Amino acid sequence: MKTKKRISIYIAISIIFTIIYLLFAAKPLAHEYQFIPQWKISTLTPVTKNAGDYEKMYFKLGQTAGYFTETGDITHYNTFSSKIAISDYYYSNYASDAKNLPFFDNQGKKLGTIEPAGYPFFIENQIYVFLPGGCNFAKCNNDGSLNWKSQSTIPITAFNSNENFCIVGYADGTIKVFNTNDGTCVMQNFPGGNERPVILGVAISDDGNYMASISGHNKQRFVLAKIVNNKPKIIHHKFLNEEIYSQILIKFTDNNNSVLYNYNNNIGIYNISKDTTTTIPAKNKLISIEEADSIIYALGKEKNNYTVYVIEKTNTLIGTFSFNADKAFIKTNKDYLYIGKDNSISQILVTKK
Repeated sequence: MKTKKRISIYIAISIIFTIIYLLFAAKPLAHEYQFIPQWKISTLTPVTKNAGDYEKMYFKLGQTAGYFTETGDITHYNTFSSKIAISDYYYSNYASDAKNLPFFDNQGKKLGTIEPAGYPFFIENQIYVFLPGGCNFAKCNNDGSLNWKSQSTIPITAFNSNENFCIVGYADGTIKVFNTNDGTCVMQNFPGGNERPVILGVAISDDGNYMASISGHNKQRFVLAKIVNNKPKIIHHKFLNEEIYSQILIKFTDNNNSVLYNYNNNIGIYNISKDTTTTIPAKNKLISIEEADSIIYALGKEKNNYTVYVIEKTNTLIGTFSFNADKAFIKTNKDYLYIGKDNSISQILVTKK
């Protein structure tokens, strides 16, 4: 009898502890991201289709380029023998002796001729030309005529632009910020802090309040500066433990709340409002950063191996996946991730359940 009573007591205690745990300790399972393939299209010999008002996104794989939509339709297709400059708005084929270049919209309609002789570079709907010699560049109007020109005797080593500002880094460690409308140099900076102060990467926030750079060799460092009255004030810097000797990707993300940068075997993310740094291991060099509502995708490349890093905007690495290809790209639009690989483009729906 005593044994039965003892067992009954143990069972009662177990039930009580279970109820207490369920009420106070148990937590609902976290939502997980799901990656659901939607379609895959070939870019070898596609049949182009008028996709109406759907947004056009550009692709460039090997010696083919063009535009596609979220419905999986290729709206324009182009092969080129030398080089091509392309954005979601414009494209232009060019060679080493580039001059009097015609350029076209994303439907293949000729819009004009790029007036300055040099190498075209499109950032969204902005038209830039890097002039021969590597020290000067120009910005063109939307008909290809010259808008303004920047001249220097120092080689350009880093370049970035948004709707309002153009930021340029030079081999002597100087950074200049230009107004994109009229070419006025609104700020000049010299981050310094190292023996050979070449600028390897630059970015400026959309609102023009912050600028970021990676500069120098022998104590290479990342620098974030806040711009007040057209003067930079360094609010964060970090010496990098390993140095890169080529151009480095930097991008402001999350409504300019964070800045993401790449250095050897790492992705660095600095949160401006929280003054915190997150380091994510990366086995290859980043070549592209794309942003969705809650996720940042970074594409790294090492020879023919590509890795996609999936980073939640809490600066948490959700996961990675790798594949081999000769050429590849990533893009985002709404809840979709697009992956271009050699001769195909795939759409993946990303949901959180």
